[in-house]
Amino acid sequence: MTNANSVARFIVRFFQEAGDPVTNLKLQKLLYYVQGWHLAINKKPFFDDRFEAWVHGPVQPSVYGTYKQYKWSPIVEETAVPELSENEQAFIRSVLDVYGGDTGYSLEQRTHLESPWIDARGGIPPDQDSKAVIAQDSMRRFFESQLR
Repeated sequence: MTNANSVARFIVRFFQEAGDPVTNLKLQKLLYYVQGWHLAINKKPFFDDRFEAWVHGPVQPSVYGTYKQYKWSPIVEETAVPELSENEQAFIRSVLDVYGGDTGYSLEQRTHLESPWIDARGGIPPDQDSKAVIAQDSMRRFFESQLR
């Protein structure tokens, strides 16, 4: 199994090669959608790293830390080519085909309407900091419901 940082490097590189560098905000949401759809379709996580229900939506803390110096700006550093199988790369691309054209802000707003983020926050006001973990089971159930 791969890790969230490898998937993040793939996504960053994908957008750089497309001439449209991604922000950390957008990267976080795309990682979340890769994980969610993988849980729903394959019944197992793409990576084991956890997501937390932050103010701006789901965040994978380790990946956030890697790119936090960019704040709201596009990530422009060169990234190493991650070691992902062709199947893993194809799966990530299929998620990017659906969500990659959206802005980070629109993806944030979408996650705020979805039960995994809402449930993890447990009634915490939307503008209050939280490090509540978003359960993989909650993600799996939500994304499975979207398959129907």
